[in-house]
Amino acid sequence: MAINFLQDGKFPLINLFQNADLPSFHTLFSEINTDMGNSQIWIVLLLACLMLTLHGVAVLMIAGTFHWIDQKLENKRIYGANFLSYFVAILLIIGSHFLEIIAWAYICVALKVFATNPQTFYFAGEMYTTVGYGDYTLSEHWRILPIIISFSGIFAVSMSGAALYSMMGALLGRSNQKPSSASGTQA
Repeated sequence: MAINFLQDGKFPLINLFQNADLPSFHTLFSEINTDMGNSQIWIVLLLACLMLTLHGVAVLMIAGTFHWIDQKLENKRIYGANFLSYFVAILLIIGSHFLEIIAWAYICVALKVFATNPQTFYFAGEMYTTVGYGDYTLSEHWRILPIIISFSGIFAVSMSGAALYSMMGALLGRSNQKPSSASGTQA
């Protein structure tokens, strides 16, 4: 028994979009921009892009330094120290995320999003980590701020995860290799 997904020779999803009264992208974007009523949000978006760029560069530098140190330690046949360098890399990456949460808190303090600084810091941390534990009431023109902060946190954590995965792969890949004899045959 076959299931027929086509209605009038078209997929139902196409019919849905053709029959819906959807606004153009320009209209939708204009309505959202008017609803926010805040030109400062564009500065926040630029800062988010800048922070993600700086995070990416920092993670690349940490990962590159790790791989360089790892290669030097491997050449000198110092086998336990590369795990220590991995641990240091993890701490540096965690520190970079903490600095970004602090940066978001300072941005929110400068924009006077909340009345108190601790509340601003908790808000920035919860949005960056996408925990969503707190119950924060934002004014209408800052409603998009949690989306911006959480997207920056998600992408920053993704970059960090990829770098840590690469570093761990370098450590585990080498430990799984079998030593070979001088004649090129396996022992």
